[in-house]
Amino acid sequence: MSLRTLISVHLGEPSPESGSASKAGSASEAGVEPAPPGEVAAAEDALIARLDGTTRKSFEVIRAGLYNAPPSGDDWERLADSAYAGFARTVLEIAAVRAAAIQAGDIPYAADKAFAADEVAVLGRAVRVALLRDETWLPELLDRLLPAVAVAPTPARTLPSQALVFEVARSAQEFPTPEAAAALRAVRGIVRHAGVPKQLDRNLKRIDAALADRTEVAFRLPDLGFGPDGVYRSVVGEHEARITIGEDATLTWHRLDGQGLRGVPAAVRRDHPARLKELRELVKRARAHLTTLTRALEGALLAEPGQTYGRWRAEQAAHPLGRPLTERLIWEVEVAPGEWRAGLPVEDGRRFIDAAGEPWAAVGEDAAIRLWHPVRATPGEIRAWRDQLTERHLRQPFKQAFREIYVLTPAERETRVYSNRFAAHILRYRRLYGLFKARSWQAGMLGPWDGGYEGEATRVLPGRRWRGRLFVEYVDPAWQDELASTDQVRFERRTDDGWREAALEDVPPTVFSEVMRDVDLFVGVTSIAADPEWTDRGEDRYRDYWHRAGFGDLSASAEVRRDALARLLPRTRIADRVELSGRFLRVRGSRRTYKIHLGSANILMEPDDAYLCIVPSSRGAAGDGLFLPFEDERLSLILSKAFLLADDADITDPDILRQIERSA
Repeated sequence: MSLRTLISVHLGEPSPESGSASKAGSASEAGVEPAPPGEVAAAEDALIARLDGTTRKSFEVIRAGLYNAPPSGDDWERLADSAYAGFARTVLEIAAVRAAAIQAGDIPYAADKAFAADEVAVLGRAVRVALLRDETWLPELLDRLLPAVAVAPTPARTLPSQALVFEVARSAQEFPTPEAAAALRAVRGIVRHAGVPKQLDRNLKRIDAALADRTEVAFRLPDLGFGPDGVYRSVVGEHEARITIGEDATLTWHRLDGQGLRGVPAAVRRDHPARLKELRELVKRARAHLTTLTRALEGALLAEPGQTYGRWRAEQAAHPLGRPLTERLIWEVEVAPGEWRAGLPVEDGRRFIDAAGEPWAAVGEDAAIRLWHPVRATPGEIRAWRDQLTERHLRQPFKQAFREIYVLTPAERETRVYSNRFAAHILRYRRLYGLFKARSWQAGMLGPWDGGYEGEATRVLPGRRWRGRLFVEYVDPAWQDELASTDQVRFERRTDDGWREAALEDVPPTVFSEVMRDVDLFVGVTSIAADPEWTDRGEDRYRDYWHRAGFGDLSASAEVRRDALARLLPRTRIADRVELSGRFLRVRGSRRTYKIHLGSANILMEPDDAYLCIVPSSRGAAGDGLFLPFEDERLSLILSKAFLLADDADITDPDILRQIERSA
């Protein structure tokens, strides 16, 4: 059967060869021969010409793939919902048939000539559509196709199609699945070309990061050979290696009688270097999976309906890699229609512990379960959970109990469709742009060119029903790094006609809170007010902003920091020399009394509020090994400065002493 005939079948038209309008399951099932050069691209053109106008327009945007107007998720979804989905399976099967023929010697081998450039482009679009649809047939097909195009049928260190291998990798970056990542990792281990593994390593790192944003597939991760207790064991010569999953993945060595060792035994280094390398690679893979799961779980905070309790137990609570993360998070189960009960899971999720430390059992397998979000809780519940985690010394994979929450203000109800809460902040633009990428915000690059002075960053929330928009303006002072000024935050709801602006009151509380939390993060991390050395730089307007933002009212993140310090400081050796006072942590030293701002960590000295500049040390925070309930660089920095200033009689740094003594 010809490729064009199969296209007619996928469109539901009478087949010129069989007279049947039945659907073909795959090219191999239909007896398709390898397509001649050029026919794949021509067949795609023929298919697109028969689709509706809206889908054709989306396809043209996808095919153009311009930097300034890249295809959106809507364009891909429109194509994936059309007859292109059947075509995608057909052309990928044809590609696998051709690759197999090359390996069998039925088609003469030539390095990187298995597919022409236009064919690779078509196959890339086909892979993306199949990945987006999460097709069940795709993993098996990739397991056949990728090895056949990644290794020459001869001893040569070349491959039939380097271009297709990388196109599949780029496709998986855009629409990742665990199976696609596994197939690419397998290929990375067998390819003989010297440069391909390094590039695949970069691709796989991006795939792991992107996978976290597809919460519907991210939890389908392999167990990697770990036991139910989260430990991987392997006997290596006269010793046993153990990789243990906790907050991290750690490799330890033991004698066969169980006695632990400090490091890698010399005999293992000498006699089993290949196995040692494999174990270290497994640690890296486990860590990558933990990172992916952590990001996916944080994204799942927005999953209002959640998932079934039975599936959650199988895929997360009882999974060797998922259990250590799951047991450090607060979940809530729908115990009756509209009634949710929160708890920390124990015993692989069979039971829970509530905020008072009391156990309770889960309900039926079909009950809904979701991550607890503090924006849905009362202040009393939030305090109780924070106390529980602090008492247990339980550090969560990401901020949950201590998570910042943002609710509508009277001013935002007045402006109705936009928020000015974070407007008019001055940020370091390059750092801001990097954070956009890290937090899954899409933004074009701004700069000193026509049209480059105004722009926006957008984030589509998990579920693709809502997105946030942050407007920014580029500032380019000749005397300083590039800066950006923030403007409004707006929200849009996805409809059948595309994205439509929404009133702030109509935005779900979790969506509003999470978008505003991101914007607060952008401001807190990249604002020039966070730079202790900025005070004497630039124009008056920038210095005025630095003083105003560096010592002003506390943001939601700073309020959470204050709450954490209230719990932590009484446990420290400097408890009798510190107190929380409004926006500041007040520290009584021997030389002076200091006020550390809880937002910026900038310092003023009493009685005249003289500024004290202390540049953060690269050695990290002091604190006598103090337990912190969540990772927060600014919290660590505040504690580090507090310990330093409480013992100011021991300060020897001449720059710090000069500032203290000059103002005394």
